[in-house]
Amino acid sequence: MVVPGQLSCSSANNVCTTSDCVTAAARLLQNMDKSINPCDNFYQYACGGWLERHVIPETSSRHSVFDILRDKLEIVLKGQQCPTFEQDRDAIKKAKVLYGSCINESLIEQRDSQPLLKLIDSIGGWPVASEDWNATAGWKIFSLTLSKAVLDMYVWTDDRDSQKHIIYIDQPGLGMPSRDYYFNDGNFKKVREAYLQFMVSIAKITREDRNLTQDDDKVWEEMMQVLELETDIANVSRSHNRNENNFDFNWTRFIRGVMSSVSIDVQLEEEVVVYSTPYLEKMNDVLSRHSVRTMQNYLTWQLIIDRVNSLSRRFKDARARYRKALYGTTVEDAWWRDCVRYVQSSMENAVGALYVSETFAGESKRMVSDLIGKIQKAFVETLEELSWMDASSKEKAREKAMAIKEHIGYPAYILEEKNPKLDQEYANLNFSEENYFENILENLMSEAHKSLKKLREPVDPDQWIIGAAVVNAFYSPNRNQIVFPAGILQPPFFSKHQQQALNFGGIGMVIGHEITHGFDDNGRNFDKDGNMLNWWSNYSAEHFKEQSQCMVQQYGDFVWKLAGGQNVSGISTLGENIADNGGVRQAYKAYLQWVDMEGEELQLPGLDMDHKQLFFLNFAQVWCGAYRPEYASQSIKTDSHSPLEYRVLGSLQNFEAFSEAFQCPKGSLMNPEQKCRVW
Repeated sequence: MVVPGQLSCSSANNVCTTSDCVTAAARLLQNMDKSINPCDNFYQYACGGWLERHVIPETSSRHSVFDILRDKLEIVLKGQQCPTFEQDRDAIKKAKVLYGSCINESLIEQRDSQPLLKLIDSIGGWPVASEDWNATAGWKIFSLTLSKAVLDMYVWTDDRDSQKHIIYIDQPGLGMPSRDYYFNDGNFKKVREAYLQFMVSIAKITREDRNLTQDDDKVWEEMMQVLELETDIANVSRSHNRNENNFDFNWTRFIRGVMSSVSIDVQLEEEVVVYSTPYLEKMNDVLSRHSVRTMQNYLTWQLIIDRVNSLSRRFKDARARYRKALYGTTVEDAWWRDCVRYVQSSMENAVGALYVSETFAGESKRMVSDLIGKIQKAFVETLEELSWMDASSKEKAREKAMAIKEHIGYPAYILEEKNPKLDQEYANLNFSEENYFENILENLMSEAHKSLKKLREPVDPDQWIIGAAVVNAFYSPNRNQIVFPAGILQPPFFSKHQQQALNFGGIGMVIGHEITHGFDDNGRNFDKDGNMLNWWSNYSAEHFKEQSQCMVQQYGDFVWKLAGGQNVSGISTLGENIADNGGVRQAYKAYLQWVDMEGEELQLPGLDMDHKQLFFLNFAQVWCGAYRPEYASQSIKTDSHSPLEYRVLGSLQNFEAFSEAFQCPKGSLMNPEQKCRVW
């Protein structure tokens, strides 16, 4: 009889037969396709079984190990959102009221367009859905939405002084995911046509609900003009630059107007960081080509598009064709999932407290902290292997790596009943169980005010940059900080019960990935204190670019058939590719050091694989996943990560230790002659 949690092995074959080992082995075997030669395509070898067994849900554009874990996390959160208990602290009560207002689908249907129409009236009306609109009233919206629709103004840590906050001005996001959708043919054109139809359909709904005559030609004409304006804005949206600008605009009046909403007086000599200078310089010409009426239609549309999710079913139905063209999805997510995701994103620490108290094992913090220490040590030792970096730069890199601060699981205060900090975060929020739409507006206002107020506040070095109920991990260059939320500290990434080969190949690789972000093409520009400062010698900086160029070329040669045969962008994915390559290399080095100290682990049952091979197998299986073609076409243009398959193939093609573990002959797909290495 095998007692769970106790080791049991046969001395003849040295196999672990605990229930945890059997479970892990079953998962690994199910996901594999052992008919594939691992040296021909290790991703297919590791994930072929997973891909065969999993069908992308009709509601999803992508289905992966990450997405499955997020789905499970959302089910946990759904169970925690109700009922409300008398003993719940204020922050938790507010999160539950917000969720309750969202989940009340019948009331949202009953209220229909009324909340939206009231919002439109409050900003001067929507010309396309009005008979008596006038330009004077219409300009009211300009000050309300300019800072997001035409400009992006926000307050964040100063890149050059991590101890203070500063105002940033940047180009805005667009209605569609990237510039390509405004100009390219093929699926991009289909999406563009569906987007215009979406705009027209929403305009018609608002006209109908105001009892206006349905003048289809007028609506199409006006929304075409909006799309033309948005296309012009997309056309001048380019890469980022930090510099002076010549946008003919009263910056002092605008910034003072925005900051006055939080009673902050901005002086003429206030420092402002301006990105995307070419964009701002060209905006004079763009705006001069379009009428005030078109501008008002566009700004109002930008306000409406983000509100559709909080409105009745017919608004979502109007969006359905656009979503299908964009994501390939044919069914909306369950209403409760939208509600969970919204509350999770807008009240992440309150929701984090609910999640952690339900699921998170406290000892995981200590174990993951220990792993971080081991991988930091491996990174520092790896520096000595680099011939392209000189001694002075290596010393600075060593200092920065060892200065990285870690946040694991969750911030302690969210579970401390007597600590008022969690309740204080949401003290200004007053939600109503009947008014979901208005609750969202209140949240937006609160978040905007909280962000702007930071301008005169010191930077909190202990602030978490993300909530606990998240299946992901993060690196902040301004803080030189790595964060591993509770949501990702579960199998296949991590478990105190699974073998260390799997932990190092899973969460260990993620730890190495986040550490390496401090030294990728962006992170390398910041010092150990989070300040933008050039700590590199000219020699090392020049060679870093040479080493990076190898990866730009390697990943740029990957052709993704699912995305219509487009090549991966080696330039826009460079930072993530550097982190992937460095992460798996450091985690493997740290694991071998662990084996030297603790001895080789027992084999897993049914898997004729040694501990080194198991490390690489779990690393690959973390990235198992499939995309819809429509989403593949989008993500290859917008995602800073390479497609899942190439994250595995690219990293392992460059790693000699992988080829040794699987005895891949030189010149095989997984062991090419040329290898790239930065860290």
